[in-house]
Amino acid sequence: MIGRDPESRRTFILDHTRLQSPPHTPELRLHLADEITPIWRMTEEALQEIGLPPPFWAFAWAGGQALARYILDAPETVAGLRVVDFASGSGIVAIAAARAGARQVLAADIDGFCGAALALNLEANGVSADFTDQDLLDLPPPEADVILAGDICYEKPLAERVMTWLEAGARRGTRVLIGDPGRSYFPREGLVRLAEYQVPTTRDLEDREVKRTAVWTFPPG
Repeated sequence: MIGRDPESRRTFILDHTRLQSPPHTPELRLHLADEITPIWRMTEEALQEIGLPPPFWAFAWAGGQALARYILDAPETVAGLRVVDFASGSGIVAIAAARAGARQVLAADIDGFCGAALALNLEANGVSADFTDQDLLDLPPPEADVILAGDICYEKPLAERVMTWLEAGARRGTRVLIGDPGRSYFPREGLVRLAEYQVPTTRDLEDREVKRTAVWTFPPG
């Protein structure tokens, strides 16, 4: 079993990933898994045996890449603002926000491993952000200027819960940006599409090698 301490998790991540640039955000560097890293070849059973939940933090998912690209190309979206990156995973979106000049960045993910991955990835990119593993869905949307959320609609119950929570934040005046590669449970109705990208990925993660991925927001009011 892997220890809960940050150093044990840090060592595991360094041993099972390699530092590389996601294809859609080449200016960023992340510790990620690919076909030549050990964690890529580990089965779900093997991960459970060593006490590791699904390592979503080890991959740069299409929605997160698109959202990070949008922020990097339009830094005024977050510059000088308080930003929350919900379901942060590898931290790609939080890092993009920090690079774009956000005043304060909080990355949130219930998987504590994401905190260790985020720390390594922040270090690799020379930026800073805070991390929490508290389930923000148990609380009202945070007092933030912008909430960012990538790849959140892969399960129906979770998608419904998250979208309700994000909409509540938008009604309170927080700007919400969502990156989604056409997941089945993503509700496009009532949302405004801000940008669309063709994001390179892999068939080991997705159903095709390039995913048409969009960035969405709630309409004003």
